[in-house]
Amino acid sequence: MRDSTHNEHIERWAKFVKANPRSIWIREVGPLIDAQIIIANAFYGRLAKVEGGIEKIRKLRNSGKITLNKVA
Repeated sequence: MRDSTHNEHIERWAKFVKANPRSIWIREVGPLIDAQIIIANAFYGRLAKVEGGIEKIRKLRNSGKITLNKVA
């Protein structure tokens, strides 16, 4: 369970986003989102190389739970 400081941070961030135009707050969150996408793509690249990995990726893709850039 998360403590109250986590909730306070979320509330501060929500207020910041509401009070500022997207061009301001995207500078804060853009690099984080970019990093998450890079890490996810690297994971799927590694998964594609292991036995049965491509099939696992296909099952995930067909489940609708993920969308991927082109993977093998």
